[in-house]
Amino acid sequence: MFDLGRSFLASVERRPRAIAMSDGEFRKTYAEWFADIQSVARSLEAIGLAKGDRLLVVMQNRWQMATLHWACQFAGIVVTPLNWRSTARDLSYCIEDAEVKAVAYDASVAEAVNSCPEAQRLPRIIAGEVEDIGAHDFDALLGVEGELVLRAGAEDVSLMLYTSGTSGKPKGVPRLHRAERTAALAHVAQNLYRHDECTLGVMPLYHTMGVRSLLSMALIDGHFVCVPKFDPAATLDAIEREGVTNLYLVPTLYHMLIEHPEFSPSRVASVDKLGFAGAPMSAGLMARVQEAFKPSLFVNHYGSSEIYTFTIDQRTSDKPGSSGRPALNQRIRVVRVGAESPDEILGVGEEGEIIADMAGDEAFQGYWHRPDADRKALKEGWYFTSDTGYFDADGDLFVTGRVDDLIITGGENVSPVEIENVLSVHPQVEEVVVVGLADEQWGEVVTAFVKARQAIDEGELDRHCVDSGLARFKRPRRYVFVDEIPKSPVGKILRRVLRAQDTPSAQPH
Repeated sequence: MFDLGRSFLASVERRPRAIAMSDGEFRKTYAEWFADIQSVARSLEAIGLAKGDRLLVVMQNRWQMATLHWACQFAGIVVTPLNWRSTARDLSYCIEDAEVKAVAYDASVAEAVNSCPEAQRLPRIIAGEVEDIGAHDFDALLGVEGELVLRAGAEDVSLMLYTSGTSGKPKGVPRLHRAERTAALAHVAQNLYRHDECTLGVMPLYHTMGVRSLLSMALIDGHFVCVPKFDPAATLDAIEREGVTNLYLVPTLYHMLIEHPEFSPSRVASVDKLGFAGAPMSAGLMARVQEAFKPSLFVNHYGSSEIYTFTIDQRTSDKPGSSGRPALNQRIRVVRVGAESPDEILGVGEEGEIIADMAGDEAFQGYWHRPDADRKALKEGWYFTSDTGYFDADGDLFVTGRVDDLIITGGENVSPVEIENVLSVHPQVEEVVVVGLADEQWGEVVTAFVKARQAIDEGELDRHCVDSGLARFKRPRRYVFVDEIPKSPVGKILRRVLRAQDTPSAQPH
């Protein structure tokens, strides 16, 4: 099987003059970018990095970061990307945990790098407007001639992602070249990509979605449009300027795009295919996105850093809330919450924990130096996701949240996603998140945090829930009206932040 370096080389040989990457007005063909990538690979080796070493890369989605990612694939170096909002403490943890040998960074994280003793002791590479005496400037890595660098094989580690660490310290997720390539090929197939595709590279390259966009375009000689960080106006400009043909975003970013005052369907007319992942998309948002883009394909991906895709639904707007059926390289089960065996399978409509077959071609091999995490998540050849869901009578999977997000009120299990879907279609609800807040009488009380377009009467929202057929015990007993819904840097809703808030304004009814 090809490794990723050979995969990129094949694209260079097929279409050397095709545009491979752009960053604002800066652009490179496959032949030009390959020359840069090879030069950087040689330079990394000259700095002292060898096959199997970890290179920590902390940058926004600029062309230098994409180039470093590919250079590592050729050199057999394990690219280890980290959130550019990381603190010095975050960097210190990752450097020690991953046994990092060098750090590459840009101005977005310069303060944290300067404050991190572990980073200061390592070789450093800087990109953009950064002052760091003793560091290697990225531009100095270019123009280095030499033999072809092609060190990695399919069984070597391509990259190590770090999970968000919502429960304890972040965990390293090493992924092999063959798993990364297989995931990228599946992404191409499941999104019906063609040779002339152009994608928006705005999902961070420290996130599995960003990496998938980068790799999938290279496999089909496509065009990867770097957008350093998400900004609705800049993103709309990039879509319009480059004629972007497909988008792969978290639901929050779609919401921010279509709600922006400068959005118009004419500005995104080139976009024909949409995909989303990272979180469920509410029925209300799905309808608005469908109307705004009118895509020929609207795909829901459900997966994780550990195993790229669990399920796929290429007709997601036909059945809002559905995550579809197992993807090309996966088998899925729903088992009892708390099960120790993958054989404790639940029936149709029964909600439990979603598990995935570790024999799937996209699966990781286990966490980096974390046998405790392996024992918790890997059981009898299956990956226990900590996500909850159920299969309907058609065989489609519905993801209802995290095991920790399940609301237990008055002894009844309530899925927040079901309630969010009902409230999201109310015309005055812009965004809504439902969580369980501690309550002496009920254990937890169903609470809806609502970002409204204009003032809404709570009674009106309750009547809407009744008219929608939502069971009485599932209806919110409290509503909290907020200006913004808290989200992570990649747009995931932070339910734990809402659960931790003091909510004196919450009104039970």
